[in-house]
Amino acid sequence: MVSFYGGVHRGSIDAIRREYRLARRFIHPCGAMNLEGPGAGVYTHLLPFILTGQSKGTGVVGVPSTEQRLSGWGRLNPELCSVHRPEKHRTVREAVEQAGGTLLARGLGRSYGDAAVNGGGGVVDMTRLNRLLAFDAESGVVECEAGVSLADLVAAFLPRGWFLPVTPGTKFVTVGGAIAHDIHGKNHHRDGTFGQFVREFKLLIANGETISCSRKENQDVFWATIGGAGLTGIILSASVRLQPVESAYYLVDYRRAKNLEDALRIFAETDEKYQYSVAWIDCLARGGSLGRSVLMLGNSAPVSALPAHLRNNPLCPREKRKTNVPVDMPELLLNPLSMKIYNTLFHARNPERDGAVVDFDTYYYPLDSVHNWNRLYGKRGFAQFQATVPPEGVAALVQILERISATKSGFLGVLKAMGEQNEGLLSHPIKGYTLTLDIPNHGKLGPFLHGLDEILLAHGGRIYLAKDAVSRPETLEAMYPRLKQFRAVKAKVDPERRFDSSQARRLGITGD
Repeated sequence: MVSFYGGVHRGSIDAIRREYRLARRFIHPCGAMNLEGPGAGVYTHLLPFILTGQSKGTGVVGVPSTEQRLSGWGRLNPELCSVHRPEKHRTVREAVEQAGGTLLARGLGRSYGDAAVNGGGGVVDMTRLNRLLAFDAESGVVECEAGVSLADLVAAFLPRGWFLPVTPGTKFVTVGGAIAHDIHGKNHHRDGTFGQFVREFKLLIANGETISCSRKENQDVFWATIGGAGLTGIILSASVRLQPVESAYYLVDYRRAKNLEDALRIFAETDEKYQYSVAWIDCLARGGSLGRSVLMLGNSAPVSALPAHLRNNPLCPREKRKTNVPVDMPELLLNPLSMKIYNTLFHARNPERDGAVVDFDTYYYPLDSVHNWNRLYGKRGFAQFQATVPPEGVAALVQILERISATKSGFLGVLKAMGEQNEGLLSHPIKGYTLTLDIPNHGKLGPFLHGLDEILLAHGGRIYLAKDAVSRPETLEAMYPRLKQFRAVKAKVDPERRFDSSQARRLGITGD
């Protein structure tokens, strides 16, 4: 077991410097350290010790806060919050003890609606609690603070032959956020959610106590917190099992589907063959082409399958060039004509082929190379609507796509196959299929999305709390049958409802 941070606050400056050198050697076998940008947190947290010879936060009493207007990634309805940015577990506890109102932990703000917003209340920004604590090279279990991002874990462990067991479409998500929304990815049909790989976490609850939660200890709180949207307390640290990989590349087979029915057929025929699968959907296609798709079906590439020029350094692909959207784009930028052109080009550039070698960034995180891409939707923002249905409810996907294409309300969509549901009381995935759509806010967004909710309800489907921005309490009640169990656990660990969010109040998640 390699310990990264144990005893740093108590150790001498010499011990701190030794710890820093260990971290530097461990984290970057690929080359020189990059002390800026996503992924830097795993080693930059030690810089203050090297530069000053002091533990950061020394002498700070209390937790200062600033007033900020916060929203989700969709940038809908920003609200004023009192934001705390603690750097130690002690100061997180002080924030809880001193808070006069409600609190909510927040990571990198990549949930789309108001799940990580607490309008009129306190928000604990966890991003400075980003230390790696320990790693077991035998089991692949890493222990880290909740503010460590998935980008941090990739930067630290992919060069060592370990990768995330489950990842969404962005790596700019904290471990705490990944647990709170039990994230899923392209391999849910085979491997399940992020929560399946969480061994244990430390949870700060409303009375100021820190409790350990696992499948054996405080089991009810464990499953209420996984997918519980941060409402049971503040996750301070977690132990997560990574998966071993030979390379940072994937062997991807591309298949074209002429419509939604054809795409679902290909998923059903190939789920056992591929660990990862996803389909891009042309949401403007209609009639017999409704749901026209390009499926990208992949498995992790062994070194022996890589081209010769990649075999010498299979775990360190060349870094992709980054771009930035510096300002809000005009709302007319994304219009039916421009998106029809884009969809036509995407379809043309992705013919059917087998065994394409694709690096992890391109396969998992195509939008991460465009910083602030949410500005493409203009000042009014957008909603990301995620509809998940059981196998017998696929008619809902047809109806949703018909409505989207007829009204030209959305342009891009992603379809994935889903595996079995886990024990998380509010965990989103159920066996079946999930369709994700970006919908610009051009006015009357709420009524439009409520109509899509009604389609889902009629076919046994459900929304995803990490994406939701406008749904109503009766919708949540009907879609999540374990909600009463969640409320019972919430009442046990937080009887005064100290932990709350704008979304929780809007949906009545914790009760009346």
